[in-house]
Amino acid sequence: MRLGSIHIYPIKSTRGLRVGTAQVEPWGLAGDRRYMVVDADGMVLTARDHPRMLAVAAMAEGRGLKLTGPHADPLQVSPAPGTPTRRVRVWQDDVDAVDTGDEAAAWFTALLGVPARLVWLDDPTRRPVDPAYGTAEDRVSFADAYPLLLASTASLRRLNDWIAEDAVERGEEPPAPLPMTRFRPSVVVEDVPEPFAEDRWRRVRIGDVPFRAVKLCDRCVLTTIDPDTLAKGKEPIRTLSRHRRWDGKVWFAVNLIPDGTGVIRVGDPVTAEE
Repeated sequence: MRLGSIHIYPIKSTRGLRVGTAQVEPWGLAGDRRYMVVDADGMVLTARDHPRMLAVAAMAEGRGLKLTGPHADPLQVSPAPGTPTRRVRVWQDDVDAVDTGDEAAAWFTALLGVPARLVWLDDPTRRPVDPAYGTAEDRVSFADAYPLLLASTASLRRLNDWIAEDAVERGEEPPAPLPMTRFRPSVVVEDVPEPFAEDRWRRVRIGDVPFRAVKLCDRCVLTTIDPDTLAKGKEPIRTLSRHRRWDGKVWFAVNLIPDGTGVIRVGDPVTAEE
């Protein structure tokens, strides 16, 4: 098995970047989801409710980010040194983060049509992983719950086969295969011997970096939004509900927690233990 691609999402719920190498830190890939958009009360805003966020691209530049979007000129964001933190909420977790200022707030407010501000997690050691699946020392950035998400091309092929087969069964034309970007993985593994083999993995090594595979990923409506057109559909949730539903949820990909740090590269060998 080999590492087929690496993906970083500088701002939670915005467009991802495909990169050739990445530094693995205890809380995830360097530069991944250290920024987040929040409402006037400090609650996370995501593309689940605001699909236009998927049209925003963020690139590291200087001490901050360069933002591009469909609604305004590009914007350079650099958190000011010494800015006090404020309390924000990402799902059930309250976290202290730095507000990046009024210009970025106006930019995202114009994009979303609701009051919005951009915050930066200046200290990524603040947010612990769910203790039911991690240790007391495990940390995570503004990702949903865990530092990395691993998916396999074998599983995506099987899912796309199911989608096509189920469409034919309903008397419909099979749709175009879904791309991996629908699932927003951190790392994608190729040459996995069988679809959904990752369900059984407990330990994974990518290059020289070891990880724990701690929990399968339950999928939400965000996967039904085409990240290029922003159109909503029924797939893949409809087909996952038929083939990958248990415990009242549907499942695709597996969450990882690093057990070490280091650099991973596309093409690195991947090994796994069950």
